[in-house]
Amino acid sequence: MPTNSLQPRHCDSLWYGMNIATMENGQYSVIEDAAMAVLDGKIDWVGKRSDLPNYQADQEMDLEGGWITPGLVDCHTHIVFGGNRANEFEMRLNGANYEDIAKAGGGIVSSVRDTRNATLSELTESAQRRLESLMADGVTSVEIKSGYGLNTASEVAMLQAARSLEGSNAVDIKTTCLAAHALPPEFKDNADGYIDYLCDEVLPEIAELGLADAVDAFCEGIGFSPAQVTRYFECAASLGLPVKLHAEQLSSLGGSSLAAKYKALSADHLEYATEEDIVAMSASGTVAVILPGAFYVLKETQKPPINWFRKHNVPMAIATDANPGTSPALSLRLMMNMACTLFAMTPEEALAGVTIHAAKALDIDHQVGSIEIGKQANFVHWQIDSPAELSYWLGGNLVKHRVYNGIIS
Repeated sequence: MPTNSLQPRHCDSLWYGMNIATMENGQYSVIEDAAMAVLDGKIDWVGKRSDLPNYQADQEMDLEGGWITPGLVDCHTHIVFGGNRANEFEMRLNGANYEDIAKAGGGIVSSVRDTRNATLSELTESAQRRLESLMADGVTSVEIKSGYGLNTASEVAMLQAARSLEGSNAVDIKTTCLAAHALPPEFKDNADGYIDYLCDEVLPEIAELGLADAVDAFCEGIGFSPAQVTRYFECAASLGLPVKLHAEQLSSLGGSSLAAKYKALSADHLEYATEEDIVAMSASGTVAVILPGAFYVLKETQKPPINWFRKHNVPMAIATDANPGTSPALSLRLMMNMACTLFAMTPEEALAGVTIHAAKALDIDHQVGSIEIGKQANFVHWQIDSPAELSYWLGGNLVKHRVYNGIIS
């Protein structure tokens, strides 16, 4: 309770009786025995409880222990798609190889088929279930990519489904057009023709409808070449859309340097990134998004060069990469643990990777990602004794209160 005798300030809610890891500047930045005032969905004041100004609150919350962190930000997901590929997972474990699965109609082709055959309602309903899992784990901001439609109508439908989720859930959603994800059947062996189609028809339609906050591509030997991505990025720039890139996941093609050249919000995966790539990313402010789920599922051995990111001060975000094929992950906290155990990131780096750095990867770090005055009151009250526990525990329900725009949700 405030003890200052000055004329009280009004707030909607007052929170105290907990510690806070504010995550300012990518560090825990701990406030012990903290207090926080929320007004109109934003943080009005935060600091030590002993310094709390005189507030008149509509609601007071004595949390009686635990920790508050910023709401988690999942900055790379593909949660809108038709069907799933659990059968392929089972086939692999029973000895089938990639060619066997492809001959059986599997792989990304099956996701494209199922997505094109799904109605908008079906796409929305299945994505809703996945979103609820992420939210239950403490996520308050999510990026959702298209990329399983691969034609105008289906890419539009995927992005419409993603947009509709924001209106019915206590979560911020950013949408990304990943139409340059793979070649659709109509353009088999004609990647240049498909890029022409995307630039002439798909991206202009999506931009006109206002459905995408950014544009993404898969720059890889099994995806699109740097030259093809360059044409795609030029089109995005002409439409006023920022870019990001799946880069250096399976080989070194210089995709992350290309992303940096276009001042991409992020370059993602990055297992094969060179130090030269990372220097370019540092200069451009491009965030490195680490995706341990895909590394784990694909049983990769080439690890992302974490020490080079540290050396050159490139912010490292962590995301689920939730998708039907290579990362069927619906827990961002599990990805934090994997980033620590597989890649030797520290728990502090992991928490920064799913808060302030993930927010920067979506260009929303001025709104969310840290507990600071003026930012959205998106935060989580955890039943933990230290912030490191968020990376330590494999699963378990640690969320006591999930708060979105100042309201428990």
